[in-house]
Amino acid sequence: MKARLVFRRAQTPVAPAPRLVYLWDLDKTYLKSDFDSLRELVKIPFEKAEDKIAAPGVTALIRGLRNFATRNRREVRVYFISASPPQIARAITEKLALDGVVYDGIVFKDQLQRLMHGKFRHLREQVGFKLTELLKSRRQEPPAAREYLFGDDWESDPLIYSLYADAVAGRVAPDELADVLRALRVDPPLIDEACALVKEVDHADAVARIFINLERRTPPANFHSFGFRLVPTFNYLQTAACLYEEGVLDQGGVAEVARSLLEDSAYSADRLANSLADVERRGHLSHSAALLLGESLRVRQLLPDEGLPRRMRWRAWWQCLRARLRAPQPPAVAAAPASINYRAMVAGELPAESHSAG
Repeated sequence: MKARLVFRRAQTPVAPAPRLVYLWDLDKTYLKSDFDSLRELVKIPFEKAEDKIAAPGVTALIRGLRNFATRNRREVRVYFISASPPQIARAITEKLALDGVVYDGIVFKDQLQRLMHGKFRHLREQVGFKLTELLKSRRQEPPAAREYLFGDDWESDPLIYSLYADAVAGRVAPDELADVLRALRVDPPLIDEACALVKEVDHADAVARIFINLERRTPPANFHSFGFRLVPTFNYLQTAACLYEEGVLDQGGVAEVARSLLEDSAYSADRLANSLADVERRGHLSHSAALLLGESLRVRQLLPDEGLPRRMRWRAWWQCLRARLRAPQPPAVAAAPASINYRAMVAGELPAESHSAG
């Protein structure tokens, strides 16, 4: 009996997909928080979990992002950062448990300690606190980890997140970072700490998108200086739609956010349809993605069953079916973010939303 030679093609090992990191501001982004006065700040530690109200759709979005990553065998981390004092930690953790939100870490700002030391200006100082905490967190992540940052338009989140993203990517050198933080009147020890941390992190274009919840209804045009990486959204359906196009959320996850807005808030189906049209019109969502999501939500009876010619509706239905049958595809690689002149921005020479340090 002759021996047969069997040649097998060598299998190329598939590199694991990069870890996904979702970092949320807690106050006014996840929770509807009020601490704009000293009286409101003092009340915070005495509030209970049931007193806390989550923003419409946010819990469905966070659960959907983690579930999608888990199903696709991707590592995922969810973190929160809060300007509230650590004395509220128990109420916050109980609230997250009530909402069914699984998270991997949370950081609080010790406001009461600053208050007892008479540092009243530091109560509203966010830039130095958040920037150093973000950089500390980045040191714990692998260089390839992809980050999505979520904030609001009440304080300095657009500036902080953009500055952090460009510093980690190596587009903002430590000396420029120091100049910007000094212009914002950040405490010198925090400036030194931030510059030291920037030198310690592995430079990588880690931040894929920055989402700013327009709690104050700030005109989206106010954020143009921050470039395409920053996406201002009026509700979490718009955020979910953009994350679907990023390839980190599926149509079912978007549908759960839409359903939450309908059932737990004052949204109507027409208002949801207008939201999708708005984020597409502003250039943050492609027409094809808007078409797919629109038909997917209509099939689930979450959007009005009108507005598309029959031929277009059949085409969209077929595209939805094909998308469900295909394996998830990685998102396209985006172009490098436009350069931001932070020195000019903090000097008032470039338009920007709020960037005050206090």
